[in-house]
Amino acid sequence: MSATIELSRVPAAAMRRRLHAGRARYLLGAACVAISTVMLLPLVVSVLASVKPTAEAAASPPTYLPHSLSLDSYQRLWTYQQGLPTYLLNSLGTALLAIVFTLVLTVPAAYALARFPIPGREVIFVFLLLALIVPYQALLTPMFLTFARVGLTNTLIGLAILHTAIQLPFSLYILRNSFSAIPQELEEAAITDGASSWQVLVRICVPSATPAIVTVALFAFIMSWNEFLGALVLMSRGSSFTLPLVLAAARTETSLGGTDWGMLQAGITISIIPCVLIYLLLQRYYVSGLMTGAVK
Repeated sequence: MSATIELSRVPAAAMRRRLHAGRARYLLGAACVAISTVMLLPLVVSVLASVKPTAEAAASPPTYLPHSLSLDSYQRLWTYQQGLPTYLLNSLGTALLAIVFTLVLTVPAAYALARFPIPGREVIFVFLLLALIVPYQALLTPMFLTFARVGLTNTLIGLAILHTAIQLPFSLYILRNSFSAIPQELEEAAITDGASSWQVLVRICVPSATPAIVTVALFAFIMSWNEFLGALVLMSRGSSFTLPLVLAAARTETSLGGTDWGMLQAGITISIIPCVLIYLLLQRYYVSGLMTGAVK
């Protein structure tokens, strides 16, 4: 009799567990939908505002759904000052240079800190990471004075060097831990076959750490593409402006000193597109690379 009662309780307990798990999944899904809505709603509002006619985009109180569609804001932005292609190329060139500089500096440094028996290696690594707690805004004045002496102001190379300096500590952290996670047996086998340290890095470690390298490149691109204050300090010539600087200038472009909201929202929409596309294309590498770099 007792065995029959115990057997009857098992399906009921399993059913309660399944019901509880189902409710938890629904609650989790609802929370994800709510968070996604809160995050995406401002982007949707910006995109809709960019396709409103000029008068409707500046209306007060604002209308959230456009009554008619117009590309006037994009046309004004395309011919604004030096022209939108100039600013896009400046931003893209700076971001690509920042990626190259970051990888050229951090890949060998991270490999050396992960594999070479350097005296005080951990102390050096921690010392380099201390730069993360220093706000880069505090370094802008001495960097500007230094760049002015060597002629790097109003140049994309100078701005890319500044962005690289901002990105270096985080990139070094990700890559060093990623190289440390690679089995040493692979490197020992390559060395046995006569490979040098440089060949081991290029042929063994870099392909094995591709997700982490892509993660570093993605972070460097997004940071450089969106960075404003450093570009504002270093750039004073209109032809050298990046897209964030032009969007800041576009806020006061109407004849009465107001804000051209349509053109501003058009610029914001255009500035979002490259970041979203690159993230979607590299999402697989980004997720795995961030996890590899975070866990040694």
